[in-house]
Amino acid sequence: MADISYPGEELLCFAEATNWKRYMGAVLSPHVGTSVLDVGAGLGETAKRLNAGTARRWVCLEPDRGMADGLDRSRRAGELGANCDIVHGTLADLPPDRTFDTILYIDVLEHIERDGDELANAAQYLQPGGRLIVLTPAFSWLFTEFDAAIGHFRRYSRPGLAALTPPNMALVEARYLDSVGLMTSLMNRFLLHAAKPTRSQIALWDKILVPISTVVDRCVGYSFGRSVICVWRKP
Repeated sequence: MADISYPGEELLCFAEATNWKRYMGAVLSPHVGTSVLDVGAGLGETAKRLNAGTARRWVCLEPDRGMADGLDRSRRAGELGANCDIVHGTLADLPPDRTFDTILYIDVLEHIERDGDELANAAQYLQPGGRLIVLTPAFSWLFTEFDAAIGHFRRYSRPGLAALTPPNMALVEARYLDSVGLMTSLMNRFLLHAAKPTRSQIALWDKILVPISTVVDRCVGYSFGRSVICVWRKP
């Protein structure tokens, strides 16, 4: 069984970003089915937002033992839903015949060095008609020391992420999210020369800017943003 430790600072920084999680959830929910694998589940924030009780089975797969133990405590406390199982490990630790109709990588793929191989392997665990959903930080020119410190190998453009389409999978959606947030990231990176956002900046972004992004993103056709999403379907 794999045991991969990583810093949790990124997760803690954004744990209280409720407007962002609500917006992200509204975009992703239509693609989420009834049998879900949540890869790199972390603190369980994705499960808390998207596991609305309609899924028959929700598996939180987490390679960090400490994080997995925390997920188990949250499950026992009733924070993750009765349909939620916790598995410590990676894809390689799952039986090959255990399949799902939805596989999620929410702010996870950027932590995986062999990202193309990871998605190709994930596709093997999808049922016919199933969806593979990836959300990740956008644009390599925004890569900072903070990215490196929290274990990011890269950031993605929409074409770059779409290019990782696994064999025999169809890309059904590719869009950016949080256009206004991208502007603040640019300012932080190139004007303030800040390696990472402060908690007060995150709070301001979530409370004020994310609600504006929900409107502006539609106006600009989801053509740029702080995050990028791709959704693939297995025939």
